[in-house]
Amino acid sequence: MTLRTAAGRAVFVALVIVAALLVAGQAIGQPVLLSYVETGSMEPQLRPGDGFVAVPAAVAGPVEPGDVVVFDAEQLNGGDLVTHRVVDRTERGFVTKGDANPVTDQSSGEPPVKRTQIVATALQVGGTVVAIPGLGVGVMAVGDLTAALQRTLAATLGTRSLLGPQGLSYLLFGLGVALYLGTALASGGSAAPRRRRVGRVGRGLDATVVVLALALVVVLLLTLSMTVPGGAHEYEVVSSETDAPGTRVIPHGETETGTFAVPSNGPIPVVAFLEPVDQGIEPDRREVFVPANRVRTVPVELRAPAETGYYRFVLVEHRYLAVLPVDTIRALYEVHPWLPILAIDALFGVGFALLGIGLVGGGPLRLSDGGAAGEAVRRWLR
Repeated sequence: MTLRTAAGRAVFVALVIVAALLVAGQAIGQPVLLSYVETGSMEPQLRPGDGFVAVPAAVAGPVEPGDVVVFDAEQLNGGDLVTHRVVDRTERGFVTKGDANPVTDQSSGEPPVKRTQIVATALQVGGTVVAIPGLGVGVMAVGDLTAALQRTLAATLGTRSLLGPQGLSYLLFGLGVALYLGTALASGGSAAPRRRRVGRVGRGLDATVVVLALALVVVLLLTLSMTVPGGAHEYEVVSSETDAPGTRVIPHGETETGTFAVPSNGPIPVVAFLEPVDQGIEPDRREVFVPANRVRTVPVELRAPAETGYYRFVLVEHRYLAVLPVDTIRALYEVHPWLPILAIDALFGVGFALLGIGLVGGGPLRLSDGGAAGEAVRRWLR
């Protein structure tokens, strides 16, 4: 294998992973290591379609004025993610603003941003965001096509399990299995040794590399399907002098009961653990098992503080696919919330890789001999 061949294959795999990260981020509504902006509110540092490195909030460290953050808005952008700069910090939360906007987001009706709303911080060097020009231009179209495909298949098959990030992981897993089976059948099966022709060695991607790359993408999507629907959920409460209909306005010092829904969103059961962050909120139970394609509703007690005013209480949900015994998931969770995810990822990732390698085998995964496009790709890889 020549240096150029190895470099070409490495670039190909890297592009597949980068595209998967961006498409997955758009599909689930949360950046995955890489993200991009769609509007000009952060010009001139970030123009529409420019990408940037999104450092997850869990490892980004404290948020300070001057940081560019990605947060889950309540009013802006229809309640979707917004990438703006933190310009101030108050007792109620952060004040944010787009560099190109004349006023802050809070002057436009967005409440102060709480730490739990921030999902990532843009990587900066010397106070300037590290921009990747044009990174998201094509991904926006691909993401829209992917979402449309999921909706079409879900409507055709009459199931909602193909929607969202969990559904995307199912589709990708099925696509990978189909690819493996098709390749194995086309090559006459992996059990028989392949006869290599002189002058044809190195014409194609290494099958093991492709299998491992697809397994990595599946593991990534499985991780996101467990982490993104969970996380922090907020309850807005007004502690008032008098009562009012609903659970948003509560007489100070008194309690009312709200609800929290935990859906499985697919053919795999889910087990969720609920952790209250604030003293004013307490779920009826902290462990919830949800059968496949079902929804469990948990009563949540909300207590208004003695002082009147507006409050936001946070309830954190840790969600896991119940592909392991619930007792095992619970034991791992009690050690650290990420351990069940690592165990489930290992189960699916290793199984997917072994299945693919068993079906395809090692050696080069050859491209079709027909077509100018295939020949052009082969020449580039060589």
